Amino acid sequence: MAGNARGPLIGSVNMLPMIDILFQVVIFFLVCATITSQERSLPIVLPQASAAMPLTSVPREVVINVDRDGRYFAGGAFVDLGMLERNLAQASTDNPQRQSVVIRADEKCVWRNVVAVMNVCNKVGIRDYQTTTAEAGK
Repeated sequence: MAGNARGPLIGSVNMLPMIDILFQVVIFFLVCATITSQERSLPIVLPQASAAMPLTSVPREVVINVDRDGRYFAGGAFVDLGMLERNLAQASTDNPQRQSVVIRADEKCVWRNVVAVMNVCNKVGIRDYQTTTAEAGK
């Protein structure tokens, strides 16, 4: 054999489709992270509790925010009690016996507004609901 002649590379892999898929996966996770953070982005001052634990997100939980004026927000949008009841009834139907609700209420709101949300949860059959507090010192 004369010279240093090389044949075509055997087993070469085209990386462009793999890079395209990687970018799509990154975009998917960015969009999901944005949607998840919208529910917890309302400017609500949570009351503090010395034994509070950081809130961890459960995939099936519904977050309901109650602002200081007693308005209800679910999914980042204003809802009245009737609409909230319909939304929670649908969520309970979609996840029977497994639906959970997190109630985030401003520390200055009237307690009857939080109790109204708890009452709606009981009315539609959701027994797994909780209120949250901020960790002391935060």
